[in-house]
Amino acid sequence: MKLIVAIVQPEKLTDVKQALSEARVGKMTVSNVIGCGSQGGYMESYRGTFTEVNLLDKVRFEIAVNDDFVKPAIDAIIRGARTGKIGDGKIFVVPLEECIRVRTGESGTDAIG
Repeated sequence: MKLIVAIVQPEKLTDVKQALSEARVGKMTVSNVIGCGSQGGYMESYRGTFTEVNLLDKVRFEIAVNDDFVKPAIDAIIRGARTGKIGDGKIFVVPLEECIRVRTGESGTDAIG
């Protein structure tokens, strides 16, 4: 079992969800987040004062998958999020020690589904 965490551009949310659906990955948590990376930021003027804005809006996907869905899920995220420009995002794959379905008490790969 793995936990896939992907950070992508907000405008790619629908494309990533569609690509994951096509890869038969439908269970996910999605959050609006802010962050900075290689993309940097931009300068903004407000009432004559310039400030650097380096925390930009992003979308964070958290997807728990069984081992046989790791590669299809990663490929789907890349397919949906890639523009070829700086700031397309990152994908992190983390070992998932345990998963428990609260409703039934199932654990392990059965709980992920």
